[in-house]
Amino acid sequence: GRETMRSTGAALVLFAALVGQCAAFNSAFSLPRAAARSVASAAVSPARQSAVSPTAARFSMVATGPGQSGLFTGSRPEDRHIEPDELNGRTKFKVVYVVLESQYQSSMTAACKRINAQQEGVAVECSGYLLEELRDEKNFEAFKKEVAEANIFIGSLIFVQELADKVVEAVEPVRDDLDACIVFPSMPDVMRLQKIGSFEMKNAGTSKGGLGDFMKKNKPQGATFEDGMLKLLRALPKVLKYLPNEKAKDARAFMLTFQYWLGGSPENLEAMLLNVASKYVPEIAENDLLPESVIQDPRLIPDRGIWHPMAKEVFVDSESYLDWYRREVSPATGVDFDTAPTVGILLQKSHINTKDEAHYVSLIQELEAQGAKVVPTYSGALDFSILVDEYFYNSAGKQVVDSVINLTGFALVGGPAKQDHPRAVECLKKLDRPYLCALPLVFQTFDEWKDSELGLHPVQVALQVALPEIDGAIEPIIFAGRDGLTGRSVPLADRIAALAQRSLSWAKLRRKANKDKNVAITIFSFPPDKGNVGTAAYLDVFGSIFEVLRGLKEEGYDVGELPANTEELIDSVLHDKEATVASPELNVEYKMSVEEYMKLTPYAEDLEENWGPAPGQLNSDGQNLLIYGKKFGNVFIGVQPSFGYEGDPMRLLFSKSASPHHGFAAYYSYVEKVFGADAVLHFGTHGSLEFMPGKQVGMSGECYPDRLIHNIPNLYYYAANNPSEATIAKRRSYANTISYLTPPAENAGLYKGLKELGELVSSYQGLRESGRGASIVGSIVASARTCNLDKDIDDLPMEDDDFQAMTLDDRDTVVGKVYARLMEIESRLLPCGLHTVGVPPTAEEAIATLVNIASIDRPEDNIKSLPRILAASVDRDIEQVYKQSDEGKLEDVELRNKITEATRAAVRAMVMKSANNEGRVQEVSDVFSGFANMLGLGKSPWAQSLADNGFSAASEDDMQPLFEYLDFCLKQVVADNELGALVAGLEGRYTLPGPGGDPIRNPGVLPTGKNMHALDPQAIPTTAACDCAKVVVDRLLERQALDNDGAYPESIAFVLWGTDNIKTYGESLAQVLWMVGVRPVPDSIGRVNKLELIPLEELGRPRVDVVVTCSGVFRDLFINQMNLLDRAVKMAAEADEPLEMNFVRKHAIEQAEELGVSLRDAATRVFSNAAGSYSANVGLAIENGGWEGEEQLQEQFLSRKGFAFNADKPGMLEQQNEVFKSSLAKVDVTFQNLDSSEISLSDVSHYFDSDPTKVVAGLRKDGKKPNSFVADTTTANAQVRTLSETVRLDARTKLLNPKFYEGMLKSGYEGTREITKRLRNTMGWSATAGAVDNFVYEDANDVFIKDPEMQKRLLDTNPNAFRDMVTTFLEANGRGYWDTSEENLDRLRQLYQEVDDKIEGMKRTQRLIAARDTHTAARAHVRSNGKLEYHCFGHGPRGFAATNCLGWKHPDRAGEQVREDQAAKACVLLRSIHDWEPRPEGGGVGLRGEDRGTRLTIITARRVGRNLRFLAPSDSRG
Repeated sequence: GRETMRSTGAALVLFAALVGQCAAFNSAFSLPRAAARSVASAAVSPARQSAVSPTAARFSMVATGPGQSGLFTGSRPEDRHIEPDELNGRTKFKVVYVVLESQYQSSMTAACKRINAQQEGVAVECSGYLLEELRDEKNFEAFKKEVAEANIFIGSLIFVQELADKVVEAVEPVRDDLDACIVFPSMPDVMRLQKIGSFEMKNAGTSKGGLGDFMKKNKPQGATFEDGMLKLLRALPKVLKYLPNEKAKDARAFMLTFQYWLGGSPENLEAMLLNVASKYVPEIAENDLLPESVIQDPRLIPDRGIWHPMAKEVFVDSESYLDWYRREVSPATGVDFDTAPTVGILLQKSHINTKDEAHYVSLIQELEAQGAKVVPTYSGALDFSILVDEYFYNSAGKQVVDSVINLTGFALVGGPAKQDHPRAVECLKKLDRPYLCALPLVFQTFDEWKDSELGLHPVQVALQVALPEIDGAIEPIIFAGRDGLTGRSVPLADRIAALAQRSLSWAKLRRKANKDKNVAITIFSFPPDKGNVGTAAYLDVFGSIFEVLRGLKEEGYDVGELPANTEELIDSVLHDKEATVASPELNVEYKMSVEEYMKLTPYAEDLEENWGPAPGQLNSDGQNLLIYGKKFGNVFIGVQPSFGYEGDPMRLLFSKSASPHHGFAAYYSYVEKVFGADAVLHFGTHGSLEFMPGKQVGMSGECYPDRLIHNIPNLYYYAANNPSEATIAKRRSYANTISYLTPPAENAGLYKGLKELGELVSSYQGLRESGRGASIVGSIVASARTCNLDKDIDDLPMEDDDFQAMTLDDRDTVVGKVYARLMEIESRLLPCGLHTVGVPPTAEEAIATLVNIASIDRPEDNIKSLPRILAASVDRDIEQVYKQSDEGKLEDVELRNKITEATRAAVRAMVMKSANNEGRVQEVSDVFSGFANMLGLGKSPWAQSLADNGFSAASEDDMQPLFEYLDFCLKQVVADNELGALVAGLEGRYTLPGPGGDPIRNPGVLPTGKNMHALDPQAIPTTAACDCAKVVVDRLLERQALDNDGAYPESIAFVLWGTDNIKTYGESLAQVLWMVGVRPVPDSIGRVNKLELIPLEELGRPRVDVVVTCSGVFRDLFINQMNLLDRAVKMAAEADEPLEMNFVRKHAIEQAEELGVSLRDAATRVFSNAAGSYSANVGLAIENGGWEGEEQLQEQFLSRKGFAFNADKPGMLEQQNEVFKSSLAKVDVTFQNLDSSEISLSDVSHYFDSDPTKVVAGLRKDGKKPNSFVADTTTANAQVRTLSETVRLDARTKLLNPKFYEGMLKSGYEGTREITKRLRNTMGWSATAGAVDNFVYEDANDVFIKDPEMQKRLLDTNPNAFRDMVTTFLEANGRGYWDTSEENLDRLRQLYQEVDDKIEGMKRTQRLIAARDTHTAARAHVRSNGKLEYHCFGHGPRGFAATNCLGWKHPDRAGEQVREDQAAKACVLLRSIHDWEPRPEGGGVGLRGEDRGTRLTIITARRVGRNLRFLAPSDSRG
C-alpha cells in the first residue's frame, strides 16, 4: 500500500538521478576537457636535438608499432577472440566489446571461457577491441563487420572524440538489429546508442528531460557525489524490482549490468553476459535456456578500504589496519614498525576487482623490502581524497604517512575528468606530504613503450600526467606494463624499485634533522667557456644562492662559514670570476679516479660509444674526473658540466646516439654517492639534465635523466613564465619545481637623441600655431632622421623640405607620426635587472607590474581596463584612440599619452598607500578602508590622482572592481614564498601547485614559490583566443593587401611555441585556423577537437595557405593540436572551391602533381623536429661560431624541422623534406608572435633559430625574400610590425637603452653576460633574416666599445663575456652584417688582445688546440718566456673576423683526437684564407704556412684509425 508507493516514488527519484548520472559521467569519467587533446609531453634533450642527419632513417617514430604503421599500438584484436571449441547443440550468442583500458580484457576472456566450459544450453563467441586499435583501418573494418554480426555490443569509457566517431559509425547503422547495445560512461554520442529492451538514452548529453537541472537540485548528500552514486547503484536494483512497468524492468537490467561491470571479476562479467543473454537474446530468452538459478548476484567488495595482499579482509579504518600490520606484517617482513617510514598508496578498485593487481602487490612488497610500512588504500568512487582523509591520519588527527603514491594515475578528486583541483589541493595541503603519481601503461604494451622514443601515449599523458600535476603531483614514473596478449598488468621490476626508493627518499627528508642533511645546489654554465658560470633566465644566481644559504642557516642547516657577501661567494666557487669550465681556475671540489667512477656509475660503459673510455677530455685532468664547485658545511654548490658537444659542431649537427659525457655522469655520481646528497636543488632556468637523451615522458631505466638523478629528490627553481620547459623538468628529471618571479616589466623610457626629440615634440605642441611651429617641425624631422626613425616612418619628409609651405594639419600629421613612434618606444615594456630569490619586489617594481595588469580588459571577471575607463570618461572609445594614435593623428597620440600617464599615477597612488619608509610593501592596506566611513566625503587616492591628471569624470562604479582586483594582485606580487617553498620541500612536505605563465595576463601565477604546472588541461584555442587571433590575422592581411595593390599573400609560414600557447590559451593556434578559414568547434563535452569550414561568403577573402613549424616543446605538449591543424588544412584543400579563392587547394593540387602524391599528402603543412629532437640548432651554431655560411644554417633548418605530422598517421612524425621545401617555396610571408614583455626577439635565440625567412628566399624560384612580420600582443593594443621594425624597436628599448643595460650592470657578472647575449642574438637575425640595420651595430659599438669607462666596467665585471662581445662585433663585420670604419675594427682587435691577455694573466704554458670546428685555425707565436702558445680563432668567409675566440686553452692538448672531417675542413679553410698549403707529413695530414705577421704556424696531424691525432710541436717534422 502506502509503503510500497513510498518505495516506488523513491525508486523513481533514484532512477532519474542515476540516468542523469549516466549523462553526467560524460564529464565525470571523460578524458577531460583535457585528455584527448593529448598533451604529449616534455622534451628530450638538446643533446638529441642533433639527432637528425640527412642520412638518418626516413621515419622518426613518435611511438612504434608493427610495421611502423604510424599508429600508437600494434596489439591485435584477434589475440583476444574467443570461440567455443564445440557447440554440441548449444545456442551461441556473439558479444563484441570495445574499451579504453585493458584491465577488463583478461576478465572478459576468462568469463567467456567459463561460459563455454560450464553452460549446457548456451555458448558465447566474443571479440574484444581496445579503443586505440580502431585507428588501424584494417581493425576498424573488422570491427564494423563483427558488430553487424553481434547479438550484444558493449562499450566503456569511449572518450576520444575521433574514435568515438568511429564507434558511432560502426554501431549506429546496426543498433536496431542488435539484441542489446550496452554503453557504460562514454561520450554523449556513444551513450545515445544505448538499448536494453525499451531502455534508451537518446537524450544523453542534452538538456532534454531536465536531468541536468534535476541532478543539480538532487545531488546525493554525503562524502562525495560519486560515492553517493555508488551507494545508489547498489540499492537501486532491489528497489526497481517492485516496479511493474516494463521500462523499469529494462532499466533495472541496465543498472544490474552496470553493477556487474563495476564488479569487474571474471565471475561478475560471466553473470553479466548470462543475465543480458537470458533476457534479450531472443533464441535464449524464448527457450528459457538460462534459468535465473544459474546467474549469480554481483559479488562486491566494500566501496573503499585498506587492502593488503597478506590480509584476509579489507580494513575500514587505519587504527585496525596498523594494529594488524604490527602483529602480522612487521614480524614477517622485518619492518621496524616504530621507526620505519610509512608510505600511503592510492589504488584503483577495478584492478582489485578484476584480479589484475600483480603490479600493486609488487610495489607493496618492494617498499616493505626496503624497510617501509605501507598503507594501501582503494576506492571505487571518483574521489580519492576520501582515502587520504580517512586512512592517512590516526584517531588523534595526526598524519600516519611520510609520503603518498597515487597509483590510480588520475587526479585526486574527480578521476579522469571534471576534476575538483582546489579540493584536491586543500586535502593535500592539509596532509602536507610529498605526493607522487605513478602510472601503469594503458594504451601500449610493455614492448611498444620500451621501443618508443615518445614513451608514454599522448592521451595517457594528458589523462594521467597533466591532470595530476595540477593537484601538485610529482614523479610520473611508469611502474607497470601491459601484456599484449592478455591485457593484464605486468610489474616492471626496475621501475618499481626506483619508485619505491624515490618515495622513501622523500619520506626520509621528514625524519632527518636539518643539521644532518646534505644539500647539493647545482648551478649551470651555458654556453660553457665564456664566463657563464651561474646562468639562469632572469635570475641573479649567486645573489640568490647567498640568500638561500642565509635562509638555510636560520633553519638549522650546517652551511659552514658563510661568505661575507655575494662577491666572496662567487670568488670561492669560481676562484675568480674570469674562470671558464675548461680552465684550472674553477674550484675543484673533488677528483674522482677512473676506478671510483666506474664503480659508482653502472652505465659508464654505455657512454664510451660517444666519448671513448673514461676519463675523457671534459671535466678531466687526463687522469681523474673533476667535480667543480665548493662545499659550505653540508651544502655543496656544484657546477653542472656542459652537454659536451658545444665545441664540436659535427657532433652538434649530426650525432644520433647522443649521451652525457663521463664528466657529466661523474658529477651526479659524486652528488649522490660521494657527497651523499639528501636532495639536489637545480638553481634557475635551466640546466641540461632534463634534456638528456631518453623518452619524452615515462622514463625507462635506460633513459639518461632517470639514470643521472637516480634516487635523489630533485627541487628546481624555475622561472614562473616558462611553464612548458618546467613541465619537461617535472616529467623527465622528476623535478618538484619552485617558481621564481621574473623581473618586473617597466616602461623603456626615452634617452639621448630620442629624449631630445621628445622635448622637441613637446615644444611643438605649445607653439604649433606660432611662427616657430614650422622651424620646430624641421628640427623634429632632422632629429628623427638622426635617430634613424625614418626607417620606421615611410613618408617622413626630407630635412630640406619647405615646412613653412605645409598646412597646419600636414605639420601635425608629421609630428604625430614621430610622436607615435616615440611613444611606442617609451611605453615598450622591458624587464629591469635580475630577480633575487627570497627578495620581494619593491613598491616601485610592484607599481610597474600593476600598471600592466590594470591596462588589460578582463571580461570574464567583468573588469574594464583603466585606459578604457579613462577614455570613456572623455567620451572616447579606447580602441579608436589606439587606432588613430597608431596612424599618427596628433590629437589621439596626445590623448593616449595622457591616459598612459594617468594610469601610472593612479596605480602609484594605490600602491604607495601600503609602502613603508624603505619603499617596500610588507602589508597591503585595504584599498577601500578609511574612506568607507566617510559617507562619500572625499575621494580614494587613485580617484584623486586621476582628477589631478584631468580625468575627474572617471566612473567610480567601473573603477571599484578594477582596484579591488589590483588590491588582490598587489598582495600576490609582494607575497614571497620562494624560500619558504624550498625549505618545505627539503623537509619532505607538500609544495603548493600553481600555473605558470605571464603574471600580467594571468596574475594567478602569483605568488611565486609554487610547484608549477603547464595549464589546466582544457580545450584550446578558447573563444577569447579565437577572437584575439582574428584581430591579428585581419590586420596582417589588411597590411599585406594594402602594400600589394589589394592582393592577398598566397602562403604564410607560421612558427608555433609551447609556452606562448599556454600563456595565450592558443592564440597563435587560432591564427593558423583563421588563416585557412576553418573554425574550431567544441565537442559534446566542451573539448575543442572538431572543425568546420567557414563559408567563403562569411570569410570574405581567399583561404590563405600556411606552413606551420612547431617547436619541439609545442610538439610534446600539444600533439593533438597538431592533429587539429593538419585536419584543418586537409579540410580546406579538399573543399571544391575556385582556386583563386582557395590557395590551400591551389598549392596542394600543384604539389600533388609535382611530387606524385595524393592531394591529402600534398596538403601536409604541419612540421616539427623528429621525436626527441629540439630546435634547428641554428642558435647553437651561431653561439659557437661553428658555421661556414648561411647555407649551412638553412640546411640545418630544413633537415631538422622537416618532420611532418599527418592526422592519418598520428603515431609518427615522418621526414618529408620534399613536401616541406615545396611548401616553403610558395611562401610570401613569414610570421611569428610575441606575447610577453619578458621575452622578445633578442632575449633568446629561439625566435631566430626557427625563422625561415632566408630559407624561403633560397627556395623560391624568383629568389625573392618574403615579407616578414611579427605580431605583438604584449599590450591591449595588438600590433603587427615588420620583422625589421620589431628588431629596431627591440634594440632601441633594450640593447641601446641605458635603462636596460644599467639595470643589468647592477647585477655585475650576470648582467654583463646578459648584455652580450642580446648582441649575439641580434646578430642571429642578420644571419637568418637580414633584419638588422647597420645603425644598430654602430650604435651598440658606440655604447659599449668606444666609451673607455664602459669598457672598463664590462671588463672588470665579466672579462669572458666582454671578450665574447668584442668577437661578436668582429664576426658581424667579417660576415658582412656590419659596415664600419677601420678605426672601429682596429680598436676591436686591440681590445681583443688586451682582454685575452688579462684573462690569461701570467699563466703562460705550452698550449695546443686542435682545429675544433669547420672554420677554426690555430695561431702560434713565441712569448718572451720562449714558450710556444696556440690561440684558437674563428675565420669567417670574408677573412679574419675572430668568429668566436673560443678560449679553449688547455695545457698540453697533445695527443687529442678529433674527427677527420673537421680537420679536413679546417685545412681547406686555412688554405683559402691565409694561403696555407696542405702537405703530407709522416703519412699523416699536416699544414704549415706563415701568417702575415711574424707568427710561424705549424699543425701536424697523424691518422689514427678514423681520427686524426694532433701532435705536440716536438713531434712535428715541420
